[in-house]
Amino acid sequence: MDTDTAPIVLDRAGSDIHAEAARLRARGPVTRVMLPGDVAAWVITGQAEIKQALTDPRVSKDPRRHWPAFAAGEISPDWPLLDWVADNLTTAYGEDHARLRKLISKSFTARRVEAMRPRIERATDALLDELSRVPPGEVVDLKARYAHPLPAQVIAELFGVPEETQDAVLRGGEGNTDTRIDGEQARLNIELWSRALEELVAAKRRQPADDLTSGLIRARDEDGSRLSDAELLGTLNLILNAGSTTVTNLLCNAVIALLTHPGQYELVRSGRTSWREVIEEVLRVESPIAILPFRFPIEDIEIGGVTIRRGDPILIGFAAAGRDPGVHGETAATFDVTRPGKEHLSFGHGAHFCIGSALGRAEASIAVPALFERFPDLTLAVAPERIEPRGSFIMNTPAALPVRLTKAAARS
Repeated sequence: MDTDTAPIVLDRAGSDIHAEAARLRARGPVTRVMLPGDVAAWVITGQAEIKQALTDPRVSKDPRRHWPAFAAGEISPDWPLLDWVADNLTTAYGEDHARLRKLISKSFTARRVEAMRPRIERATDALLDELSRVPPGEVVDLKARYAHPLPAQVIAELFGVPEETQDAVLRGGEGNTDTRIDGEQARLNIELWSRALEELVAAKRRQPADDLTSGLIRARDEDGSRLSDAELLGTLNLILNAGSTTVTNLLCNAVIALLTHPGQYELVRSGRTSWREVIEEVLRVESPIAILPFRFPIEDIEIGGVTIRRGDPILIGFAAAGRDPGVHGETAATFDVTRPGKEHLSFGHGAHFCIGSALGRAEASIAVPALFERFPDLTLAVAPERIEPRGSFIMNTPAALPVRLTKAAARS
Protein backbone atom coordinates (compact mmCIF):
# COMPACT_ATOMS: atom_id res chain seq x y z
CA MET A 1 0.00 0.00 0.00
CA ASP A 2 1.20 3.54 -0.79
CA THR A 3 2.74 4.99 2.38
CA ASP A 4 0.85 8.25 1.76
CA THR A 5 -2.50 6.44 1.97
CA ALA A 6 -1.66 3.65 4.43
CA PRO A 7 -3.45 3.99 7.78
CA ILE A 8 -1.51 6.03 10.32
CA VAL A 9 -0.56 3.85 13.27
CA LEU A 10 -1.48 5.85 16.36
CA ASP A 11 1.36 6.31 18.84
CA ARG A 12 0.28 4.27 21.85
CA ALA A 13 2.60 6.32 24.09
CA GLY A 14 1.03 9.64 23.06
CA SER A 15 4.56 11.04 22.83
CA ASP A 16 3.49 14.23 21.03
CA ILE A 17 -0.28 14.69 20.90
CA HIS A 18 -0.21 17.83 18.77
CA ALA A 19 2.40 16.60 16.29
CA GLU A 20 0.28 13.51 15.70
CA ALA A 21 -2.87 15.63 15.41
CA ALA A 22 -1.16 17.80 12.78
CA ARG A 23 -0.08 14.68 10.89
CA LEU A 24 -3.64 13.37 10.90
CA ARG A 25 -5.08 16.75 9.89
CA ALA A 26 -2.61 16.97 6.98
CA ARG A 27 -4.28 13.89 5.48
CA GLY A 28 -7.62 15.72 5.45
CA PRO A 29 -10.49 16.10 7.93
CA VAL A 30 -11.18 12.34 7.90
CA THR A 31 -8.37 9.84 7.75
CA ARG A 32 -7.66 6.16 8.28
CA VAL A 33 -5.74 4.96 11.35
CA MET A 34 -4.63 1.70 12.91
CA LEU A 35 -5.41 1.01 16.56
CA PRO A 36 -3.75 -1.46 18.94
CA GLY A 37 -4.56 -5.02 17.95
CA ASP A 38 -4.49 -4.09 14.26
CA VAL A 39 -8.03 -2.74 14.41
CA ALA A 40 -8.61 -0.28 11.55
CA ALA A 41 -10.64 2.86 12.23
CA TRP A 42 -11.24 6.44 11.10
CA VAL A 43 -10.27 9.63 12.92
CA ILE A 44 -12.19 12.84 12.24
CA THR A 45 -10.08 15.95 12.87
CA GLY A 46 -11.94 18.81 11.16
CA GLN A 47 -14.22 20.82 13.41
CA ALA A 48 -17.09 21.04 10.89
CA GLU A 49 -16.82 17.34 10.10
CA ILE A 50 -16.83 16.46 13.81
CA LYS A 51 -20.00 18.47 14.30
CA GLN A 52 -21.56 16.61 11.40
CA ALA A 53 -20.64 13.22 12.86
CA LEU A 54 -21.78 14.12 16.37
CA THR A 55 -25.22 15.25 15.22
CA ASP A 56 -25.92 12.65 12.51
CA PRO A 57 -28.58 10.21 13.81
CA ARG A 58 -26.99 7.54 11.60
CA VAL A 59 -23.89 7.54 13.81
CA SER A 60 -24.21 5.32 16.88
CA LYS A 61 -22.05 4.71 19.93
CA ASP A 62 -23.43 1.23 20.60
CA PRO A 63 -20.89 -1.45 19.60
CA ARG A 64 -23.25 -4.33 20.36
CA ARG A 65 -25.78 -3.17 17.82
CA HIS A 66 -23.67 -1.30 15.30
CA TRP A 67 -20.10 -2.66 15.24
CA PRO A 68 -20.45 -5.90 13.29
CA ALA A 69 -16.93 -7.10 14.05
CA PHE A 70 -17.51 -6.73 17.79
CA ALA A 71 -20.99 -8.26 17.71
CA ALA A 72 -19.64 -11.24 15.76
CA GLY A 73 -16.92 -11.90 18.34
CA GLU A 74 -14.10 -10.91 15.98
CA ILE A 75 -12.61 -8.48 18.53
CA SER A 76 -10.36 -10.35 20.92
CA PRO A 77 -11.28 -10.39 24.63
CA ASP A 78 -7.63 -9.37 25.11
CA TRP A 79 -8.09 -6.17 23.11
CA PRO A 80 -6.58 -3.36 25.24
CA LEU A 81 -9.36 -0.86 24.36
CA LEU A 82 -12.16 -3.21 25.43
CA ASP A 83 -13.20 -0.97 28.32
CA TRP A 84 -14.23 1.68 25.77
CA VAL A 85 -17.10 -0.50 24.56
CA ALA A 86 -18.61 -1.20 28.01
CA ASP A 87 -22.32 -0.68 28.73
CA ASN A 88 -22.75 2.89 29.94
CA LEU A 89 -24.15 6.32 29.13
CA THR A 90 -21.53 7.09 26.52
CA THR A 91 -22.02 3.87 24.51
CA ALA A 92 -25.82 3.99 24.53
CA TYR A 93 -27.78 4.87 21.41
CA GLY A 94 -31.16 6.44 20.76
CA GLU A 95 -33.78 5.76 23.42
CA ASP A 96 -31.27 3.93 25.65
CA HIS A 97 -29.04 7.00 25.69
CA ALA A 98 -31.95 9.34 26.41
CA ARG A 99 -33.06 7.07 29.29
CA LEU A 100 -29.63 6.97 30.91
CA ARG A 101 -28.93 10.65 30.36
CA LYS A 102 -32.20 11.63 32.01
CA LEU A 103 -31.26 9.64 35.12
CA ILE A 104 -27.94 11.45 35.43
CA SER A 105 -28.61 14.97 34.15
CA LYS A 106 -30.65 16.20 37.11
CA SER A 107 -27.53 15.93 39.26
CA PHE A 108 -25.53 18.24 36.97
CA THR A 109 -27.95 21.12 36.49
CA ALA A 110 -26.64 24.69 36.70
CA ARG A 111 -28.43 25.09 40.04
CA ARG A 112 -26.84 21.95 41.50
CA VAL A 113 -23.41 22.98 40.25
CA GLU A 114 -23.78 26.47 41.69
CA ALA A 115 -24.75 24.92 45.02
CA MET A 116 -21.53 22.90 44.93
CA ARG A 117 -19.26 25.93 44.56
CA PRO A 118 -18.70 26.36 48.34
CA ARG A 119 -17.62 22.70 48.57
CA ILE A 120 -15.23 23.16 45.64
CA GLU A 121 -13.82 26.29 47.29
CA ARG A 122 -13.31 24.49 50.60
CA ALA A 123 -11.51 21.58 48.91
CA THR A 124 -9.38 24.05 46.94
CA ASP A 125 -8.41 26.01 50.04
CA ALA A 126 -7.51 22.85 51.95
CA LEU A 127 -5.20 21.62 49.19
CA LEU A 128 -3.59 25.05 48.85
CA ASP A 129 -3.06 25.16 52.60
CA GLU A 130 -1.17 21.87 52.34
CA LEU A 131 0.94 23.26 49.52
CA SER A 132 1.65 26.39 51.56
CA ARG A 133 3.50 24.22 54.06
CA VAL A 134 5.99 23.09 51.40
CA PRO A 135 9.30 24.99 51.77
CA PRO A 136 9.66 27.67 49.07
CA GLY A 137 11.72 26.44 46.13
CA GLU A 138 11.07 22.76 46.77
CA VAL A 139 9.90 20.81 43.71
CA VAL A 140 6.31 19.61 43.95
CA ASP A 141 4.27 17.48 41.55
CA LEU A 142 1.31 19.80 41.17
CA LYS A 143 -0.70 17.16 39.35
CA ALA A 144 -0.43 14.70 42.23
CA ARG A 145 -0.85 17.34 44.97
CA TYR A 146 -3.53 19.58 43.46
CA ALA A 147 -4.84 18.97 39.92
CA HIS A 148 -5.74 15.32 40.58
CA PRO A 149 -7.05 15.32 44.17
CA LEU A 150 -9.32 18.34 43.74
CA PRO A 151 -11.68 16.97 41.05
CA ALA A 152 -11.36 13.49 42.55
CA GLN A 153 -12.64 14.78 45.89
CA VAL A 154 -15.46 16.75 44.27
CA ILE A 155 -16.79 13.88 42.15
CA ALA A 156 -16.31 11.40 45.00
CA GLU A 157 -18.41 13.59 47.28
CA LEU A 158 -21.13 13.92 44.65
CA PHE A 159 -21.33 10.13 44.36
CA GLY A 160 -20.85 9.45 48.05
CA VAL A 161 -17.56 7.56 47.65
CA PRO A 162 -15.82 7.12 51.04
CA GLU A 163 -12.37 8.64 51.23
CA GLU A 164 -10.76 5.29 52.03
CA THR A 165 -12.09 3.68 48.82
CA GLN A 166 -11.67 6.68 46.51
CA ASP A 167 -8.43 5.48 44.88
CA ALA A 168 -9.86 2.04 44.11
CA VAL A 169 -13.13 3.43 42.72
CA LEU A 170 -11.34 5.94 40.50
CA ARG A 171 -8.80 3.38 39.31
CA GLY A 172 -10.58 2.88 35.98
CA GLY A 173 -9.88 6.38 34.69
CA GLU A 174 -6.14 5.93 35.01
CA GLY A 175 -6.11 2.42 33.59
CA ASN A 176 -8.43 2.61 30.62
CA THR A 177 -6.84 5.77 29.23
CA ASP A 178 -3.32 4.32 29.26
CA THR A 179 -3.06 3.15 25.66
CA ARG A 180 0.34 1.53 26.26
CA ILE A 181 -1.13 -1.37 28.23
CA ASP A 182 -1.67 -4.86 26.84
CA GLY A 183 -4.83 -6.93 26.95
CA GLU A 184 -3.96 -8.67 30.22
CA GLN A 185 -3.42 -5.35 31.98
CA ALA A 186 -6.66 -4.01 30.50
CA ARG A 187 -8.59 -7.04 31.77
CA LEU A 188 -7.08 -6.68 35.22
CA ASN A 189 -8.00 -3.00 35.28
CA ILE A 190 -11.63 -3.82 34.41
CA GLU A 191 -11.75 -6.51 37.10
CA LEU A 192 -10.34 -4.17 39.75
CA TRP A 193 -12.62 -1.20 39.06
CA SER A 194 -15.63 -3.51 38.66
CA ARG A 195 -14.94 -5.04 42.08
CA ALA A 196 -14.52 -1.61 43.68
CA LEU A 197 -17.75 -0.32 42.15
CA GLU A 198 -19.65 -3.48 43.12
CA GLU A 199 -18.51 -2.95 46.71
CA LEU A 200 -19.60 0.70 46.54
CA VAL A 201 -23.04 -0.29 45.23
CA ALA A 202 -23.39 -2.98 47.90
CA ALA A 203 -22.50 -0.47 50.63
CA LYS A 204 -25.01 2.06 49.29
CA ARG A 205 -27.74 -0.61 49.15
CA ARG A 206 -27.10 -1.35 52.82
CA GLN A 207 -26.99 2.33 53.76
CA PRO A 208 -28.46 4.68 51.13
CA ALA A 209 -27.60 8.37 51.29
CA ASP A 210 -28.32 11.62 49.49
CA ASP A 211 -25.82 11.03 46.70
CA LEU A 212 -25.84 10.13 43.03
CA THR A 213 -24.83 6.50 43.55
CA SER A 214 -27.81 5.90 45.82
CA GLY A 215 -30.07 7.62 43.31
CA LEU A 216 -28.92 5.35 40.49
CA ILE A 217 -29.40 2.29 42.68
CA ARG A 218 -32.96 3.38 43.49
CA ALA A 219 -33.63 3.72 39.77
CA ARG A 220 -32.21 0.22 39.22
CA ASP A 221 -34.12 -1.41 42.09
CA GLU A 222 -37.46 0.33 41.58
CA ASP A 223 -37.65 -0.69 37.93
CA GLY A 224 -34.92 -2.97 36.65
CA SER A 225 -35.81 -2.18 33.06
CA ARG A 226 -34.63 1.39 33.58
CA LEU A 227 -31.05 0.54 34.45
CA SER A 228 -29.38 -2.84 34.09
CA ASP A 229 -26.63 -4.01 36.42
CA ALA A 230 -24.06 -3.59 33.63
CA GLU A 231 -25.35 -0.09 32.85
CA LEU A 232 -25.24 0.83 36.54
CA LEU A 233 -21.59 -0.18 36.94
CA GLY A 234 -20.55 1.13 33.54
CA THR A 235 -22.21 4.50 34.05
CA LEU A 236 -20.72 4.88 37.52
CA ASN A 237 -17.27 4.14 36.11
CA LEU A 238 -17.78 6.56 33.24
CA ILE A 239 -19.08 9.54 35.23
CA LEU A 240 -16.71 9.11 38.17
CA ASN A 241 -13.64 8.91 35.98
CA ALA A 242 -14.65 11.37 33.28
CA GLY A 243 -15.59 13.77 36.06
CA SER A 244 -12.12 13.58 37.58
CA THR A 245 -9.52 12.82 34.88
CA THR A 246 -10.68 15.38 32.33
CA VAL A 247 -10.74 18.17 34.92
CA THR A 248 -7.27 17.10 36.08
CA ASN A 249 -6.09 17.45 32.49
CA LEU A 250 -7.70 20.89 32.16
CA LEU A 251 -6.06 22.17 35.37
CA CYS A 252 -2.61 20.87 34.35
CA ASN A 253 -2.92 22.29 30.85
CA ALA A 254 -4.01 25.68 32.19
CA VAL A 255 -1.02 25.91 34.54
CA ILE A 256 1.45 24.91 31.81
CA ALA A 257 -0.10 27.34 29.30
CA LEU A 258 0.18 30.29 31.68
CA LEU A 259 3.67 29.44 32.92
CA THR A 260 4.99 29.09 29.36
CA HIS A 261 3.28 32.28 28.14
CA PRO A 262 4.21 34.96 30.69
CA GLY A 263 2.70 37.74 28.56
CA GLN A 264 -0.66 35.97 28.62
CA TYR A 265 -0.37 35.40 32.37
CA GLU A 266 0.32 39.11 32.87
CA LEU A 267 -2.88 39.97 30.98
CA VAL A 268 -5.03 38.04 33.41
CA ARG A 269 -2.91 38.94 36.44
CA SER A 270 -3.37 42.64 35.65
CA GLY A 271 -7.09 42.26 35.06
CA ARG A 272 -6.92 43.04 31.34
CA THR A 273 -8.62 39.75 30.60
CA SER A 274 -10.66 37.33 32.68
CA TRP A 275 -10.05 33.87 34.04
CA ARG A 276 -13.05 32.72 32.04
CA GLU A 277 -11.24 33.70 28.84
CA VAL A 278 -8.18 31.80 30.02
CA ILE A 279 -10.15 28.62 30.70
CA GLU A 280 -11.94 28.69 27.36
CA GLU A 281 -8.72 29.28 25.43
CA VAL A 282 -7.04 26.40 27.27
CA LEU A 283 -9.99 24.17 26.41
CA ARG A 284 -9.61 25.15 22.77
CA VAL A 285 -5.87 24.88 22.29
CA GLU A 286 -5.26 22.03 24.77
CA SER A 287 -8.36 19.82 24.70
CA PRO A 288 -8.26 17.55 27.77
CA ILE A 289 -9.21 14.63 25.51
CA ALA A 290 -7.05 14.20 22.42
CA ILE A 291 -8.85 11.39 20.60
CA LEU A 292 -12.06 9.81 21.88
CA PRO A 293 -13.30 6.30 20.96
CA PHE A 294 -15.84 5.18 19.49
CA ARG A 295 -18.72 5.75 17.09
CA PHE A 296 -20.18 3.51 14.37
CA PRO A 297 -22.24 4.42 11.29
CA ILE A 298 -25.45 2.40 11.08
CA GLU A 299 -25.24 2.79 7.28
CA ASP A 300 -22.68 4.08 4.81
CA ILE A 301 -22.18 7.82 5.31
CA GLU A 302 -20.07 10.54 3.72
CA ILE A 303 -18.11 12.98 5.88
CA GLY A 304 -15.51 15.38 4.56
CA GLY A 305 -15.69 13.84 1.11
CA VAL A 306 -14.87 10.37 2.51
CA THR A 307 -17.27 7.43 2.54
CA ILE A 308 -17.23 5.64 5.88
CA ARG A 309 -18.76 2.19 5.62
CA ARG A 310 -21.45 0.86 7.94
CA GLY A 311 -19.91 -0.39 11.18
CA ASP A 312 -16.45 1.11 10.67
CA PRO A 313 -15.13 2.42 14.03
CA ILE A 314 -14.80 6.22 14.22
CA LEU A 315 -12.72 8.23 16.68
CA ILE A 316 -13.11 11.96 17.30
CA GLY A 317 -9.92 14.05 17.22
CA PHE A 318 -10.76 16.82 19.69
CA ALA A 319 -7.16 18.03 20.06
CA ALA A 320 -6.84 18.40 16.29
CA ALA A 321 -10.21 20.16 16.00
CA GLY A 322 -9.26 22.77 18.58
CA ARG A 323 -6.36 23.81 16.36
CA ASP A 324 -8.24 23.60 13.06
CA PRO A 325 -6.78 26.46 10.95
CA GLY A 326 -9.98 26.51 8.91
CA VAL A 327 -11.74 27.79 12.04
CA HIS A 328 -8.99 29.63 13.95
CA GLY A 329 -6.69 30.78 11.17
CA GLU A 330 -2.91 30.62 10.93
CA THR A 331 -2.52 31.16 14.69
CA ALA A 332 -4.74 28.18 15.57
CA ALA A 333 -1.91 26.49 17.49
CA THR A 334 -1.12 29.64 19.51
CA PHE A 335 -2.38 30.15 23.07
CA ASP A 336 -3.95 33.60 23.00
CA VAL A 337 -6.43 34.61 25.69
CA THR A 338 -7.39 37.71 23.69
CA ARG A 339 -8.51 35.60 20.72
CA PRO A 340 -12.02 36.81 19.78
CA GLY A 341 -13.27 33.37 18.71
CA LYS A 342 -12.59 30.55 21.15
CA GLU A 343 -15.12 28.08 19.79
CA HIS A 344 -14.16 24.54 20.73
CA LEU A 345 -15.63 21.07 21.00
CA SER A 346 -13.76 19.95 24.09
CA PHE A 347 -17.02 19.08 25.83
CA GLY A 348 -18.37 17.39 22.73
CA HIS A 349 -21.39 18.37 20.67
CA GLY A 350 -24.92 17.16 20.06
CA ALA A 351 -26.74 14.49 22.05
CA HIS A 352 -23.57 13.31 23.83
CA PHE A 353 -22.45 16.81 24.92
CA CYS A 354 -20.61 16.38 28.21
CA ILE A 355 -23.14 16.17 31.01
CA GLY A 356 -20.60 17.49 33.52
CA SER A 357 -19.39 20.50 31.50
CA ALA A 358 -20.82 23.05 33.95
CA LEU A 359 -19.14 21.29 36.88
CA GLY A 360 -15.81 21.08 35.04
CA ARG A 361 -15.89 24.78 34.19
CA ALA A 362 -16.83 25.64 37.78
CA GLU A 363 -13.92 23.64 39.19
CA ALA A 364 -11.44 25.22 36.78
CA SER A 365 -12.80 28.73 37.37
CA ILE A 366 -12.16 28.28 41.10
CA ALA A 367 -9.00 26.16 41.15
CA VAL A 368 -6.83 27.95 38.58
CA PRO A 369 -7.17 31.54 39.85
CA ALA A 370 -6.95 30.36 43.48
CA LEU A 371 -3.64 28.63 42.74
CA PHE A 372 -2.08 31.70 41.12
CA GLU A 373 -3.46 34.04 43.79
CA ARG A 374 -1.81 31.92 46.48
CA PHE A 375 1.41 31.37 44.52
CA PRO A 376 1.66 34.30 42.05
CA ASP A 377 5.31 33.56 41.21
CA LEU A 378 4.86 29.84 40.67
CA THR A 379 7.38 28.42 38.15
CA LEU A 380 7.96 25.19 36.28
CA ALA A 381 10.74 23.10 37.79
CA VAL A 382 11.83 21.71 34.40
CA ALA A 383 12.01 23.05 30.86
CA PRO A 384 8.59 22.71 29.14
CA GLU A 385 9.95 20.20 26.63
CA ARG A 386 11.01 17.92 29.50
CA ILE A 387 7.47 17.53 30.84
CA GLU A 388 6.61 13.90 30.12
CA PRO A 389 3.25 13.08 28.49
CA ARG A 390 0.69 10.86 30.20
CA GLY A 391 1.30 7.83 27.96
CA SER A 392 -1.95 7.88 26.03
CA PHE A 393 -3.29 8.88 22.63
CA ILE A 394 -6.67 9.44 24.32
CA MET A 395 -5.73 11.92 27.03
CA ASN A 396 -3.85 15.21 26.59
CA THR A 397 -2.11 15.68 29.90
CA PRO A 398 1.34 15.40 31.51
CA ALA A 399 2.34 12.37 33.54
CA ALA A 400 3.47 14.77 36.27
CA LEU A 401 3.69 18.54 36.65
CA PRO A 402 6.86 19.49 38.56
CA VAL A 403 6.78 23.07 39.83
CA ARG A 404 8.53 25.23 42.38
CA LEU A 405 6.30 27.05 44.82
CA THR A 406 7.32 30.50 45.93
CA LYS A 407 6.36 31.76 49.34
CA ALA A 408 2.59 31.72 49.57
CA ALA A 409 0.85 35.07 49.37
CA ALA A 410 -0.94 36.20 52.50
CA ARG A 411 -4.63 35.30 52.51
CA SER A 412 -7.01 38.21 52.73
